[in-house]
Amino acid sequence: MTMTEDRLQTPQKRHASRPSRFYLRIGKRALDLALATALLPVVAPVIALLWVLVRLDGGAGFFAHIRIGQSGVPFKCWKLRSMRENGQALLEDALARDPDALAAWVETRKLRHDPRITPIGGVLRRLSLDELPQLWNVLLGQMSLVGPRPVPLEELRYYGPHVEAYLAQRPGITGPWQVNGRRDGCYRERVALDVAYGRAVSFWADLKLLRQTGVGLFSPSGV
Repeated sequence: MTMTEDRLQTPQKRHASRPSRFYLRIGKRALDLALATALLPVVAPVIALLWVLVRLDGGAGFFAHIRIGQSGVPFKCWKLRSMRENGQALLEDALARDPDALAAWVETRKLRHDPRITPIGGVLRRLSLDELPQLWNVLLGQMSLVGPRPVPLEELRYYGPHVEAYLAQRPGITGPWQVNGRRDGCYRERVALDVAYGRAVSFWADLKLLRQTGVGLFSPSGV
């Protein structure tokens, strides 16, 4: 067990292996539907305004990337576009020219100065506003408000022997890594956080993460 896993599991050690079956089967989905439905009338006008701003640079307003969901089912994960249209070419060029950037990418799948990000995209990411369209994924049952961060197929290998811990859950708009590990955590920490969450998921744990997400919006770090 890693130090991260031990640190996360200790407070709820007695309950970590017995998450509520009722909450997992019914309560969590009910919470998702109730909160997503309540938020949609408020969030929809914000999404519409941001879509217009994103479109001003000439590209598409929305971006859908295939991610792996519960039980290994792929789905289109929606975001407001935050990257340039030729983002992949820009990324490959940056990694080829900068060994430090390549090392950071291999370790965290993120870059401190990502050449793919547009000016408006940088703002959206710092405030996590680019992920607002994922409320649609929640309503469709493809995602949860709280859960592991959705990953593309090629990143499942980073979970190694813990891949089932990811596949057993609906990916979340927010979650333990988004709240606790997004600033500088490596992928190993991300996996440990997801595994610990899956073992201790509960109504109160989800409410705590949702509250922390709301607080985090006032001191955003981006993703």
